[in-house]
Amino acid sequence: MKENVIKTKSFHFAIRIVNTCKVLVTKQHEFIMSKQLTRSGTAVGALYREAEHAESRKDFIHKLAIAQKECNETIYWLELLNATEYLVTEEFITLKRDAVELLKLLTSIIKSSKKVI
Repeated sequence: MKENVIKTKSFHFAIRIVNTCKVLVTKQHEFIMSKQLTRSGTAVGALYREAEHAESRKDFIHKLAIAQKECNETIYWLELLNATEYLVTEEFITLKRDAVELLKLLTSIIKSSKKVI
């Protein structure tokens, strides 16, 4: 059976987000932005999983479009946490790179799914 790349990447991304937010809360006492980052960063994979069992192609595209928006929001929170020096630059760079990669994958799947309609 072929590996589902976006499913795997979004799950591992969510793990990294959760672990990053644990550090933000426990060591830096940052609660608001870390909660937002946790919510949006873990939503990407959850929405993809939901899309796997969509009721129609249109529903599939809609769920992926929401995942795309959550991924973009995650990038915003990462940039804000970096700009306010809550994130170490190296961690920011790798998390943002992974988020951008997920965003590109989601965009590609949405575009190709729309062509079939």
